[in-house]
Amino acid sequence: MSQIRKDIEKGFESFAGVLIRYRFIVLILMLALVAGLGSFTRNLVMDTSTEGFLHKTDPALVTYDRFRDQFGRDETVILSLTPPKIFDQAFLEKLKKMHRELEDKVPYVDEVTSLINARNTRGEGDRLIVEDLLEDMPRNKEEMQALEQRVMQNPLYLNRLISKDGKTTNITIKTYARVSEARKDTQSLLEGFDEPETKDKPLENGRSGHTYITGAQNSEVVVAIKNIADRYRGPDLPIRMAGSPSVTHFLSSAVQQDTAFFVRLALIAIGTLLFILFRRITGVVLPLLVVAFSVISTLGLMALSGTSFSVPTMILPSFLLAVGVGASVHILSIFYQALNQGMGKKESIVHALGHSGLAVVITSLTTAAGLASFAMAEIAPVSALGIFASTGVMLSLVYTVVLLPTLLAIIPIKPKHKKAKANHHARMDGILNWISIFSAKRAKAIVLVCLVLTLASVAGFSRLTLSHDPLIWLPENSPVRLDTEFLNQVFDSSVNMEVLIDTGKENGLYDLAVLNTLDRMEKEVEAFKHGRFRVGNTLSLVDILKEINQALNENNPAKYKVPQNPALIPQEFLLFENSGSDDLEDVVDTSFSVARFSILSPWMDTVAQNPALDRLTKHFNEAFDGKAKVTITGMVPLLVRVMNASVMSAAESYILAFMVITFLMILLIGSIRLGVLSMFPNLLPIFITMGIMGWFNIPLDMYTMLIGSIAIGLAVDDTVHFMHNFRRYYFETNNVAESIRLTLFTTGRAMLVTSIVLCAGFFLYMFASMNNLFHFGLLTGTTILLALAADFFLAPALMVLAHKKDKPEASAQAAAQ
Repeated sequence: MSQIRKDIEKGFESFAGVLIRYRFIVLILMLALVAGLGSFTRNLVMDTSTEGFLHKTDPALVTYDRFRDQFGRDETVILSLTPPKIFDQAFLEKLKKMHRELEDKVPYVDEVTSLINARNTRGEGDRLIVEDLLEDMPRNKEEMQALEQRVMQNPLYLNRLISKDGKTTNITIKTYARVSEARKDTQSLLEGFDEPETKDKPLENGRSGHTYITGAQNSEVVVAIKNIADRYRGPDLPIRMAGSPSVTHFLSSAVQQDTAFFVRLALIAIGTLLFILFRRITGVVLPLLVVAFSVISTLGLMALSGTSFSVPTMILPSFLLAVGVGASVHILSIFYQALNQGMGKKESIVHALGHSGLAVVITSLTTAAGLASFAMAEIAPVSALGIFASTGVMLSLVYTVVLLPTLLAIIPIKPKHKKAKANHHARMDGILNWISIFSAKRAKAIVLVCLVLTLASVAGFSRLTLSHDPLIWLPENSPVRLDTEFLNQVFDSSVNMEVLIDTGKENGLYDLAVLNTLDRMEKEVEAFKHGRFRVGNTLSLVDILKEINQALNENNPAKYKVPQNPALIPQEFLLFENSGSDDLEDVVDTSFSVARFSILSPWMDTVAQNPALDRLTKHFNEAFDGKAKVTITGMVPLLVRVMNASVMSAAESYILAFMVITFLMILLIGSIRLGVLSMFPNLLPIFITMGIMGWFNIPLDMYTMLIGSIAIGLAVDDTVHFMHNFRRYYFETNNVAESIRLTLFTTGRAMLVTSIVLCAGFFLYMFASMNNLFHFGLLTGTTILLALAADFFLAPALMVLAHKKDKPEASAQAAAQ
């Protein structure tokens, strides 16, 4: 194995010679590659929607898409207005004007609903009249009081269009599910004019038509609504905006702002650290150039593949900047060291690539393996992160071993004075020397302390909790978060759960038993509570039926119920359809076989929603057993699915990352025993971090679940460099302590700097506007620091205990002398 390693190192030296000989050709090819991939970055799109977290073939998303195809988009933007008095002439006129402006000026709008056009079903003689609530404005105090009474007594208005205390009213804005529907609605106004024929492009899911409303189009909608609301908002008229489209838009804005901010911050921080290490302009510019090319190429590949930029993948640019610079640091450290010791520049390049080339390749492979473990994740953006982060690391490897030596060969670089170098590194060498002596002499004590820390961390595991709530990712003072919390308190509703009742036969919903079950379920669901979960309102086919029945029975409130004469049911629905209203389309399909049952509930963590969803699913299945098939979809089930998929994906990625990286370590070291042993310094930091999370009540969410696989892929880099050099020096000296000392002296400084660079890259996320990134950055940075400590103390201690034939104390004393 030792001979194979030497042959590989010779191969890297020969490769360096080829790069030097054809440096200008290589440079042109590398620049062409970067320019080619970089040209695609302008096509990169953003997607922060809930459905964007799932793969297009995910059963939960397929079900949701079918629902949207039948009933349209269930997500709505909600504007909540709290005037001094709702039932006031001046306010109602303002509400009407605002309502019309929203209809006219907001793109992709399907329907705007408020007190202005709320459905008002009434009977007049033998006629059924379905009209807008405020088709005629109240003309006097008596009519205004009658309106107020009618609104406050209508169960369909309460907790949907007006709060139970009558102080706040809502405007809901529903967009089309597909762009084609919005265009079709616009084109219907142009009928009669000659237009060229157009054909819808096939969708990726196999249906014809245009794609669903995109993230960019959703943002257009939210921005247009916000601009209108801002014009009407005032000290006497607070207006709040909520709903999942609003949350999606503000998440997207935060992602774009934070991504640009972190890239700039990472460049400054990494550049500063590189200058402190090398005290050379080339030591700063060349590594940054290598990682910048890696980021540009990776983002170009993302755009080329049609992968969207999302919340998890927003860490990609600054992550690659921090991770990619490590390989350059190791090669440049050896290059400058050889150059300062009197080697020629070409010989120094050859020596540096021969010395560190294999270790750099292995570290890149282990890092990529840790990241690639996410590639099979059930969460689409996490899968994309695994694919493109690992791809970015490998691109960084290519640029490091090809472009970096090429640039070193082209750029004139002079050696530094040895005295200056000695003064610069004297203090660090002293620290590294002390670490080598301490770890050799106190090996058993170090291992014992690590075992105690492991036990304490395992105890913290039992306190870990799960969480998935995109709303709390935003700052506590974020307007959309405050507004959503307001709706939760006042209306008990801001997100939808949709239940589809499929009778499996045409006109199956004329069945009295099915309708009575729907009616009973409405009452039971509205009273349903489970933990923090509660229901604000429900809506289904029977609500319209009860309205019709009341209207046809002299508007008698006592007749607001399902008629028990089966013969009346199809007649009443036919009368409603003939009235000119199309509201039945929102709750039933054209064949009256599938009904929609909407449940409005507060926005909350999916951990609270999950058990409630399970109980509701069971309750619906039991209620309709033998009558209809029940399918539950909508935003709430999608959020729950994302949480469950995150847990499964994290568990699978941890196991896969551990297995692949352990195999690579065994391959590098050439010993199964030492390969497995070398994984302990990489696992301990993850155990400690998870323990810290448990003890400090930091939940496991989509981001903190990433820490394990990312950290093990990064932490193992230093272990690879340590073990690679330790084995080299141990074969030369047959002395454990001396091998540890030489290893830390040659590669310890680079290990320290690369770890500091990585920590800086992750700690930068603590400046994020999004709370989830704060915890991710803090915990991952802490894990990297712990991994460095483990490589400086635990790894040497384990090598001492693994090589018992050598006397560590004697050799440590010899090394100290």
